[in-house]
Amino acid sequence: MTQERIASSPGRQLARDEPGASATVIAQRTAHTTRNTLVGGSAQDHSSRALLLATDCMAALLGTVVLAPLQRHPLLVAGFVVLVLALYRNAGLYRLVHERYMLDDCPAVAARTAAAWCVLAAVSASAPPLQQISPRAVLSGAAAQVVLALLGRALVHRRRRTALVRRPCTALLVGPEATALRVASALQRHPASGIRLVGIVSDGAHEHQPVDGAAGADVDADDARPALPVLTTLGDMRRAVIQNGVRRAIVLGSSSAPRNQAWLRSLSELHCDIWELEPEPSPYVPQDRKAVRHLAGFRCRPVVAPPFALHPGKRALDLAVSALLLVLAGPVLLTCALWLRISEGRGVVFRQERIGKDGRPFTLLKFRTHRPADPIESATRWSVANEHHMPWFCRFLRRTSLDELLQLWNVFRGDMSLVGPRPERPYFVVKFGESYPGYSARHRMPTGITGLAQINGLRGDTSIEDRCRFDNAYIDNWSLWQDISILMRTASEFFRPTGS
Repeated sequence: MTQERIASSPGRQLARDEPGASATVIAQRTAHTTRNTLVGGSAQDHSSRALLLATDCMAALLGTVVLAPLQRHPLLVAGFVVLVLALYRNAGLYRLVHERYMLDDCPAVAARTAAAWCVLAAVSASAPPLQQISPRAVLSGAAAQVVLALLGRALVHRRRRTALVRRPCTALLVGPEATALRVASALQRHPASGIRLVGIVSDGAHEHQPVDGAAGADVDADDARPALPVLTTLGDMRRAVIQNGVRRAIVLGSSSAPRNQAWLRSLSELHCDIWELEPEPSPYVPQDRKAVRHLAGFRCRPVVAPPFALHPGKRALDLAVSALLLVLAGPVLLTCALWLRISEGRGVVFRQERIGKDGRPFTLLKFRTHRPADPIESATRWSVANEHHMPWFCRFLRRTSLDELLQLWNVFRGDMSLVGPRPERPYFVVKFGESYPGYSARHRMPTGITGLAQINGLRGDTSIEDRCRFDNAYIDNWSLWQDISILMRTASEFFRPTGS
């Protein structure tokens, strides 16, 4: 077990057992339990959003009270309320930020409410059974709704700001220690951000930052704040997450940096939200401003990692299609097996260890089209020797990819998926993982028979870097329809003579 260091301001260092040096234990949970909902964060977000919806609904209903004839048409009133909520949602009024005030919502609420009342007036004027609404009634109803909605939102925002200060979200900072100390100091000086830091996750790399006059003032301010433990191993980090009920990991810089991958993978397994924070101000504004939030003035945004392996639709698609294809392709499989047995002898099925999701090995099945010189050649040579001297039927199987049909059984068993990155041998997984930074990220998802790289021509002796890039792009943009689309494109090119 490595010793855990305590990071404090540059002017002092605390020992591990000094009072206040370690983080306070507030909750216990394991990697397999659900998130603790007692310490701010997402649970508070959900309740605040529900309160905002209820407040806006009530304001819209009370605003229509001034229109007595309209009360005889409840369906029209219900449609008006739905329209108001849709317009508010389109304006981002239910996207909560840490410090939100009633005045921030005022322009959007007024404009969307006015638009909704104009639509209501137009509908009432064009429908014969309804009585036309006078302009005075429209102005009165819209003004009443705006006032009620803003008053309700003021109460909800105040409740949320108070809750964030009283029950802040426990978090870890992930990044270089010197930068993390500076960000931690700023967050602790601004409790309204709703973040309570319990540690710094760092790979041990130190940054040297010059201390000028302004920095010296920060050093004096930092002397009064609690020191934070520096976690340099995965074991220390996991213990800190479980013991302190950590809900969020704040990454300084890009979450795609290679040095952060191991930390973030483990934090995701422990059900922590991942946020990216820019420690330095930038003049460049992100194109999607709605996704950007601020913590103590730092620009940040949440990063979402979809739980691919747990998606029921993907597994259901794999089971249904693989079972159907195994039945339909049964005569073809039997014919290929008999021909190989007669012409090539025993050993029709070729078995080889490949690496699947999360680095787990499995046995991949194929028709044997070539016999390597020895097991070492089979495991470590990219293209086996004398591959061009195959019998014509074996070349036919490889060129048409019919030798891959047995992998449908791997899919049915759950070793693979129909669509995903192609599995590789352990030797090449290690080799490519060292040469290409994004190669290991391919194992976030189950491996597949076909994939985005394959339908873009990246098969056989093609660039591993390009394959890696396309595989990760597929994972980042995964959807069930994308899997179906790739399967249909694969089927249309099944007999294309490119080889595997």
